[in-house]
Amino acid sequence: MESHENLLAGPPPTRLPDLPEAREALESGAHPSDVAARFPAYPAAWAALADESFAAGHAVTSYAFARTGYHRGLDQLRGAGWKGHGPIPWDHASNRGFLRCLHALGRAAQAIGEKEEAERCQRFLKDSSPEAAAELNGR
Repeated sequence: MESHENLLAGPPPTRLPDLPEAREALESGAHPSDVAARFPAYPAAWAALADESFAAGHAVTSYAFARTGYHRGLDQLRGAGWKGHGPIPWDHASNRGFLRCLHALGRAAQAIGEKEEAERCQRFLKDSSPEAAAELNGR
């Protein structure tokens, strides 16, 4: 009996690898800028910097940090086999940095008047992980 792949199911979920040393540094209280400097490919550090800047009223700085983490995350997603679409599960802890950067990028884009980019980011977030969109948008 032959087994056939379900071609209508869509791509499988993409799960980014853990970066234990970077994660542990951030979890232990190291400042996100120190973690980002030491581990520039770690999106969670960039997400923390974006959130910190946004909370301080610095939307442009938040945008820059979020965009950096977003692009670093895209590189990792592609390396993990992602083809530009498909699920990026929020429940996989290593995906959260990228998803937080995507949310932060949309939030900062909205704040600086980049409405179309904000909408694209929100759509990308919802398409990639409805759970992340709900959690990060406070719904």
